[in-house]
Amino acid sequence: MTRTSHAVVVGSLHYDIVVKAPHRPAAGETVTGSRWHPAFGGKGGNQAVAIVTAGVPCRMVAALGDDDFGSFLLRHLEARQVDTTYVETLSDSGSGMSVAIMDASGDYGAVIVSGSNLRIDPATLDQDELWQDASLLVLQNEVLESLNIAAARAARTRNIQVVLNAAPARPISDEMAGLVDILVVNAGEAEALCDISVENLGSARHAAAALASRFRIVVVTAGGAGVAVAGTEGAHSEPSHKVKLVSTHGAGDCFIGTMVASLARGVSLASSVAEANLAAARHVSAEK
Repeated sequence: MTRTSHAVVVGSLHYDIVVKAPHRPAAGETVTGSRWHPAFGGKGGNQAVAIVTAGVPCRMVAALGDDDFGSFLLRHLEARQVDTTYVETLSDSGSGMSVAIMDASGDYGAVIVSGSNLRIDPATLDQDELWQDASLLVLQNEVLESLNIAAARAARTRNIQVVLNAAPARPISDEMAGLVDILVVNAGEAEALCDISVENLGSARHAAAALASRFRIVVVTAGGAGVAVAGTEGAHSEPSHKVKLVSTHGAGDCFIGTMVASLARGVSLASSVAEANLAAARHVSAEK
């Protein structure tokens, strides 16, 4: 890639309800929170916005319900200049949503209800205009794997690189693995895929190398420890940037969007990962 090109994101949109609490509840526990607020979400939507924010045009393939949540999500995409031509509104399905509980340390846990995200029409992927000037396709695991496979096949036939953010963690079929150019996972997702506990940068490198036996390029983000890369372009790692943590919410999506935008500009993988690592550090230290 010698010039800036488009990215295509096929993935999820969620209306997030974010709750702030002193800690996340244990089984059977009721916790009194301090506030809540609605937010734009879904890994697909967040990554599309991050790509555009980093200066690269992005088209999104998604599905919304014909409801207030869907209207909110569509307005947000349009305001951030994500191309929504291929975002369908369904009259007989509710929009996807999630509830995220953020604790006093800035970490969080979430529950998602997929709704319309499970009804994205694979026929949309047959439209040549969707892929015009595109060099990268970005996928996540908040939609059906059958849709991801169809999207990856459509991209591969057009010589477009496929980036899979395997989040949330689930088994990845051999068929899907064979279509992926770059796999991006966090510590928990890496452990789920290769049974290696990622607790520091050394174990992140070990997990990346293990996963590289199955995927061409693997990027393992290890939160405050840093990021490790392994695969056909060699292996390297870099520590995290030391910042004051405010919230980890959305950090992974920021990382992926920034990395993809950098790759679309023709930057090397190593430099793209470094740029994404810095962007994620800024994201987790920013007041939301």
